[in-house]
Amino acid sequence: MMEPADWAAAGIPLLGSPREVVSGLHSRHRPLPTTAVVAVLDHEERLTASASFVRRPGPVDGWEFRNALLAHLRRVVPHDLRRRAPVRTAVLLYCRDGDERWTEEDGAWMWGLRDACTLHGLRCGAYITLTKAGWQVFGEGRGGRRPSSDSAPLALGEPSTELGHLVPRTAGGAAEPLRRAAAR
Repeated sequence: MMEPADWAAAGIPLLGSPREVVSGLHSRHRPLPTTAVVAVLDHEERLTASASFVRRPGPVDGWEFRNALLAHLRRVVPHDLRRRAPVRTAVLLYCRDGDERWTEEDGAWMWGLRDACTLHGLRCGAYITLTKAGWQVFGEGRGGRRPSSDSAPLALGEPSTELGHLVPRTAGGAAEPLRRAAAR
């Protein structure tokens, strides 16, 4: 199990756009409480692969969580153990009941994610909880009210009503080339 201070000190890379990651995973997997969604992001934070599964009832056990995450990672992406340094990042979205405060179960998921990433050759990324109050990225202090565990998922590609239309970040006004590149 990991404590929140240990997680924050571990140097977990920050998500550039956590709301987009959470909304995308929520739309693809439609998680209900006790559903874990493990996702692999490439170096540009694009979704490469993801899998969801329901946590088995029983005691909180980081070893069990690690083994479940590792089994699902093995099903959706090959390992990166031959690389000198990880290029892909695994993130975990866990949908649960209760409020947004840290629990021992969260600590066990954090430990399981970090260990599964090491064993699969991935960079350990964000641990995100999804509750009725909304979502929260642990160790970053970022979160939002939508999506939540009881909100209806948006259709993939549908803009969020909270966000309006996102405009790609540009350097020097190059929005059109970026838009075309993103569509490929």
